[in-house]
Amino acid sequence: MSITVYVARKIITMNPMQPEATHVAVRDGRILAVGDLARCTAWGECRIDERFADQVLLPGLVEGHCHLKEGSMWDWTYTGWFDRRDPDGKTWPGLRSMDAVVDRLAEVAARMDAQGLPTGQPLIAWGFDPIYFGGERMTVEHLDRAAAGRPVVISHANGHLMNVNSAMLRLAEITRDNEVEGVVRFAPGHALAGEPTGELQEPAAMFLVLRKIGEAGLLAPMTEAGVRSFARLACRQGVTTATDLVNRLGEQDCRVLEAALADDQVPIRILPAFQAFHGTHGAQAGAEHVRALMARNTDRLRYGLVKMMLDGSIQGFSARLRWPGHYNGAPNGIWVTAPAQYEADFETYHRAGLLIHTHTNGDEASETAIDAIGRVLARAPRPDHRHTLQHGQMIDAPLFRRMAALGLCANLFANHLWYWGDQHYEMTMGPDRAMRLDACASALAAGVPLAIHSDAPVTPLGPLFTAWCAVHRITPKGRVLGAAERLTVAQALHAVTLGAAWTLKMDHEIGSIECGKRADFCVLEDDPLSLDPMVLKDLRVWGTVLSGRVFKAA
Repeated sequence: MSITVYVARKIITMNPMQPEATHVAVRDGRILAVGDLARCTAWGECRIDERFADQVLLPGLVEGHCHLKEGSMWDWTYTGWFDRRDPDGKTWPGLRSMDAVVDRLAEVAARMDAQGLPTGQPLIAWGFDPIYFGGERMTVEHLDRAAAGRPVVISHANGHLMNVNSAMLRLAEITRDNEVEGVVRFAPGHALAGEPTGELQEPAAMFLVLRKIGEAGLLAPMTEAGVRSFARLACRQGVTTATDLVNRLGEQDCRVLEAALADDQVPIRILPAFQAFHGTHGAQAGAEHVRALMARNTDRLRYGLVKMMLDGSIQGFSARLRWPGHYNGAPNGIWVTAPAQYEADFETYHRAGLLIHTHTNGDEASETAIDAIGRVLARAPRPDHRHTLQHGQMIDAPLFRRMAALGLCANLFANHLWYWGDQHYEMTMGPDRAMRLDACASALAAGVPLAIHSDAPVTPLGPLFTAWCAVHRITPKGRVLGAAERLTVAQALHAVTLGAAWTLKMDHEIGSIECGKRADFCVLEDDPLSLDPMVLKDLRVWGTVLSGRVFKAA
C-alpha cells in the first residue's frame, strides 16, 4: 500500500513523549510514523504531500457528548437567546424578549396557513429558554397569541422541558386532572389557577404530547440527510469523532446510521449511545441488544455505549440539588430514573461489559450515581470500566476524589460557563456553588480522567469554543467563575482530544498523533499554543483528515 507523508508547519501530537513534529506518514488510514522528514520516509517509497505546509495539525477533535440532531433541528424554528449558525452557515439572530419569540412563532404560523398546511399539523420550535427573561415563564397565554388553532410545541434548549399552547393541550388531553409529574400548573390567585400552564418538564410529562405528534426534540428520529448535515458541521469545527449520546437504536435508526456512514464522503465517525431509560426494553434485553449491535461495528460507526439518566436540567429547575437547594428557592427537581431503578439497571449493563455514560446535572444526582456505582462495583468488580458521569456540573472536590477511587471519568459541560454562567450565579446555584461550576481543575487535581463537551444542539458544536470556556471561565456579563478552576490551553486541548477518547475507550485508536493510531487530524490555520488564549475560540479550521481521507471544510 502507498505511503503519504504530510508536511505541516507544526504538528501538536498530544503525545507527551513526543509533543511536536513536522511530518506524519500515513498508510492504510493509520499513522505510520511521526517526526521529521527522515523519520517519516524511512519506511520506503512514499509521496510527499505539502498541502498542509502552512497549517498546524492537531489530533482530530473528539466530541464526547453531543447529539446528531444538531444536523436536523434546523428543520424546525429556532427560538434561542443567542445568535446561532446552522449547518449551511446561515446565522439566525437570537430572540431577546418573550414578545420576540411570540412574533417569530406567529410569522411561521402565518406562513403555514398561507401554504395551506392542515391546522392539525403542529408548529415545532426549539432552542428556547425562559431563564434569560428575568424568570418570566412562558405559558399558553403567550403561545395562544402566536397560533390559537394550530398546535404549537416549543422545546427548551436543554431538551428537558417544552411549552405547548392550548390547542396542543387539548390534543394531548392534558387537563387539570392529570397527575403526571412535570405538568406545571397556574398558581393560586391566577385566573386559571390549577390549570396546566403549558410547561411540561422531563420525559413523563413531555410524552403526553409526543405520543400524539411524534418526536419533537433530541429523540426525534434521525434522517440520513440530518447525519450528513451534522458531518458537514463537524468538519467545519475540526471534529472527526462524535457521539450521539442518546439513541433508541431501533432497526430504522441503525439503518439510517449505517447507510450514511457507509459513504466515505461523510467525514465523521459516530458512537451512538443506547437509550437505557424510559425505553421499550428492559435492562437485560437492552444489554443483549447493544451487544448484538456491536457485531456490526465499522471504522465509522461504533455501537457499544449505553446512556442512563438520573435528573434533569439545572437552569430548567428539574435537576436534583443537595442542600441548600436552588438559590431562588425553587423546589428540588425530578428523578428521571428512580435511584433504586438506576442502580439495578446500571448493574445489568455493567455486568454485560458495556460502557455506561450517566447524565447527572445537580450534585444530589451526581452523589446518588457515585453511591450506586460504588455498590455495584463492590458486588461486580471490573477493571478499567471507564464509566463516565456526563455534565456533572456541580460535582465538588470530595465527590471527584470518590470518583477517582472508583475509576470513574467525568465529561463536564464547560459551555455552561458561558451560556448559563450568569444565570447560575444569580438564580440557580448562587455565587459560591457557581464558582465550582464544571470544576475542571478539581477533577484533574483528584486524578479523574477529564473530557469537556457542548451537548450540541443544546449549545453549538465546537470543541475549540468549549476549550475556550474551560480556559477562561468567563460569562457574558464578564464574571470569572472560579479562577482556580481554569485549565491551561494544553489541558483544554487534551480534554477535547485524548481525554474525550479515553472516556469512549478509544484512546488506543484516536486522540493523539502517534504510530498505529487512526490518521485523524484537525487542520488549523493557526497555532493554539502560541496565540493569545483569548482567541482560542476563533481559531480557523481548514478541515479534517479522517482515517487518512482529507476533507476541506465547506
